[in-house]
Amino acid sequence: MNNKNFSELGLSDKVLKAIDKLGFNAPSKIQEEIIPLIMEGNDVIGQAQTGTGKTLAFAACVLSKINVKTNFVKAIVLTPTRELALQVSKEFSNLNDSSKFDIIAVYGGSNINEQIKALKKRVDIVVGTPGRVMDLIERRVLNMQDLEFFILDEADEMLNMGFLEDIEFIFKKTNQNKQVLLFSATMPSTIIKLAEKYMKKDYRNIKIEAISKTSVNVKQYYAIVTEKTRLEALCRVLDLKASERCLIFCQTKREVDKLVVELSKRNYSVEAMHGDIAQSMRIKTLDRFKEGAFNYLIATDVAARGIHIDNIECVINYNLPQDIESYIHRIGRTGRVKQQGEAITLISPREVKFLNEIEKAANCTIELIELPDSDIIHETKYQNILTNIQKTVENNDHEPYIKYVRDMNKDELIKFSAGLLKHIFSKELGSDFKKDLKDVEQKARISANSTRVFLTIGKMDNLKRGTLLDFLKAETKVDKDNFNNIEILTKFTFMDVNNNVVDEVISKVYNKKLNDRVIRIEKAKKR
Repeated sequence: MNNKNFSELGLSDKVLKAIDKLGFNAPSKIQEEIIPLIMEGNDVIGQAQTGTGKTLAFAACVLSKINVKTNFVKAIVLTPTRELALQVSKEFSNLNDSSKFDIIAVYGGSNINEQIKALKKRVDIVVGTPGRVMDLIERRVLNMQDLEFFILDEADEMLNMGFLEDIEFIFKKTNQNKQVLLFSATMPSTIIKLAEKYMKKDYRNIKIEAISKTSVNVKQYYAIVTEKTRLEALCRVLDLKASERCLIFCQTKREVDKLVVELSKRNYSVEAMHGDIAQSMRIKTLDRFKEGAFNYLIATDVAARGIHIDNIECVINYNLPQDIESYIHRIGRTGRVKQQGEAITLISPREVKFLNEIEKAANCTIELIELPDSDIIHETKYQNILTNIQKTVENNDHEPYIKYVRDMNKDELIKFSAGLLKHIFSKELGSDFKKDLKDVEQKARISANSTRVFLTIGKMDNLKRGTLLDFLKAETKVDKDNFNNIEILTKFTFMDVNNNVVDEVISKVYNKKLNDRVIRIEKAKKR
């Protein structure tokens, strides 16, 4: 529980007025602890989860402390992506409502000549990506000799993206007396070294411990799919949830484009975001997404790094990401600013174990959900349609259309209504209920209790599934039901073996001969 109000943290009256206008009632934990330290003039490291209010904390302090009458750049904020630069700049602008400071966002892909003109006139606060900031410094149009604040936002992400040398170049172009603020979700040793090198010796380190690495405001679920049913499973989830604003993650740019095409065919309102799309177009897409012009934004991890939209209702992982940190980052796009969100991940049966590793590392619970069938989705859609129709009637928006049904008798009205519902359902449902998804959850239960093993025998050895199962039973005396998801490749074979017998099977099969091939068998390496 927070014990203080914003008014007790030392912020200026104009900033407090803007915060009140934005509707924030009380500071978050990171804001309550870090704002007084910044206002006192300390160099500070702030470590907290995404979505906890770090940006508002430093923006409110900067706007409270700098003087509008001085004619030089007073604060520089470095961000890893263009999208985040725009988000941070907007946060400053929201808090600048009652003040007169000039704020500019600078990033690659935007018109540098316009930025040069603005800097030559007067700018108080510059928010930008390292590459564009360096460019402006080298062109001698960005002078930071009188800087009051040097801020790194999402420092861990910047270091991951290889910006260390750029950051050090920019830092050396600043004056000695500035206040340095560093914000990050994680704190690797490289950031500590950076702090020790460039911050005052008595810098303060504020770390807000989270109960879990993923937000408590996000309910997390997973569904089991096969590659053949993945698209169909996604459509059923989208039909059931009917989210107004949903972010869908894919692994590759090619997969994003393919999914946009497939979902568009099924009448879903979708757009794409990835690195091959022009920056100006990506900015327009983000703006349209915020405005509700479409419902589903499909993106890669890299393209979505700078997305900070508070009212994303649901995040869907179309594929499981390659590492735990990416999973945490993805689902951090929803459940922000104390709002409730959902995260749904589609996984194959063999990925259950990796998902369990994510649960342990992130200290969270990810629940298995059943893929909805046609009855559930149709009932949900029917109730949504009834609700919308009721609102239309209550608002008297239906009256101009009464003339079209006035002369119909009861039987005609029933048939007309049923036909109208069929028409609406065909427009709103992307699911194809001819697809058979019933065996998927059974495979999941098998996979969850099994270990993937690797055998040095394959198609080139004329291996058949039946031959392998007969061989395994003869050598191990273990029932065939303990061997599942057999995948015979050219030189190798993979299969799931029940956890209760896997060690026994490996010891009894190792170095045995099948089809004139001596077999090596071992547990498959994890991803």
